[in-house]
Amino acid sequence: MKKMIIAGIGPGSPGDITPAVIDAVRQADVVVGYKYYFQFIQPYLKADCQCVDTGMRRERDRAEEALALAEQGRRVVVISSGDAGIYGMAPLVYEMKQARASDVDIEVLPGISAFQKAASLLGAPIGHDLCVISLSDLMTPWSVIERRITAAAKADFVTAVYNPRSHDRYWQLYRLQELFLQERSATTPVGCVRQAGRPEQSVTVTTLGALDPETVDMFTVIIIGNSQSYIADGHIITPRGYGLVHSPSPKAEGGEKPGRSIMTASFSTIKGELRRQDYPLGHLWALLHAIHTTADFDMEQMLYTDDHAVETLYNKVKNGQLTTIITDVTMVVSGIRKGALQRLGIEAKCYLNDPRAERLASTHSPGEGAGLTRTQAGIRLAVEEHPDALFAFGNAPTALMELCDLIRKGKARPAGIIAAPVGFVHVCESKHMVKPFHDIPKIIVEGRKGGSNLAATLCNAIMTFDDAEQLRPGRDL
Repeated sequence: MKKMIIAGIGPGSPGDITPAVIDAVRQADVVVGYKYYFQFIQPYLKADCQCVDTGMRRERDRAEEALALAEQGRRVVVISSGDAGIYGMAPLVYEMKQARASDVDIEVLPGISAFQKAASLLGAPIGHDLCVISLSDLMTPWSVIERRITAAAKADFVTAVYNPRSHDRYWQLYRLQELFLQERSATTPVGCVRQAGRPEQSVTVTTLGALDPETVDMFTVIIIGNSQSYIADGHIITPRGYGLVHSPSPKAEGGEKPGRSIMTASFSTIKGELRRQDYPLGHLWALLHAIHTTADFDMEQMLYTDDHAVETLYNKVKNGQLTTIITDVTMVVSGIRKGALQRLGIEAKCYLNDPRAERLASTHSPGEGAGLTRTQAGIRLAVEEHPDALFAFGNAPTALMELCDLIRKGKARPAGIIAAPVGFVHVCESKHMVKPFHDIPKIIVEGRKGGSNLAATLCNAIMTFDDAEQLRPGRDL
């Protein structure tokens, strides 16, 4: 029987050549391949083995000559780097066989692909759905390549990039980076592995925003993580799933509670549907909580955070500077996670139903304007006892206005303000009144919308900010 073997010899390390490939090369009468690759199999060749080596871009000549030799009854092995079926010789040999109507039987022996070797060196970046794209437009029109890049970025595939750059192809990687940044966060992990498995090997872990195409050449494989990928101890890790629950037991896989797994999956869905993917981490974390609570993507336009507000408030909690949260109504306290409060040593209080607030409101003289509301009275009492608390408003604009007045009088110096009152009277004005306090970290739900649930979830976002980078919400549920 006339037979030819197409063998993937791996990325270049002797330890990455499979035993089946080594055995095939040892029995070969003829080995056909690109001349650069013969150095990797030389120790296994028979003394009388004929080596047919050709230069770069001579693939068709190699395939035709290999088939001709196999048709003569010789044991022919065609070698290809990595895996012969991935940008290798296997498809071309099969096409050539059909064109020649050849009777040679073909067997393909798989090899370790360059992207697999690169992934192993980077940690575990390809733990979920992935695709492989070549930026070489020698055989594929650039318009097709660009459509595939956009599709991969939109679909949140982990993406391995072959042939990213050469002397003549200097701009394509810049364009890929531009397209991915339209769909992915600039903090998306990226790994660059040059000469994987060879003595010249180098491994770099960076991010999509920080990737410098000038440091990449044709010997480099790039792996771009998905929205769940993260960097830990210099390695890229892509979780096996999006936090979906696969087990009917009280805890999901890995011992995680189903509620947290479902919340993680929800956050992943929300993040993928945001109009922008380049929000700073603190703002993104607050935004994901706000949308998750309301299912309202208008929050993307309405949620305002001061620069680093979430981070600053979390650090105050972490350092013990922030130990009290004051709310305008009891519903906000109800929505703040009790496990988080206990874990961090924080007390959440509302003075609305304090008898002193009721007395203060009932005895206050209205003067020229309206009388003092109980929520206003509650804030006055709270400021006397906790002037440096985090103040969270989810209902009463008058309470927020009262706090602004007390700040201007020097009686309150809040650690931060969450301004999310809801309604139609004085709501927008109360939020405008907060903005000028530049030295106080603020999170504001602009416009008429808001609510106790929003104020509470924004408190929860602050207390769990250390989970933001890994996009793992739901702690303390």
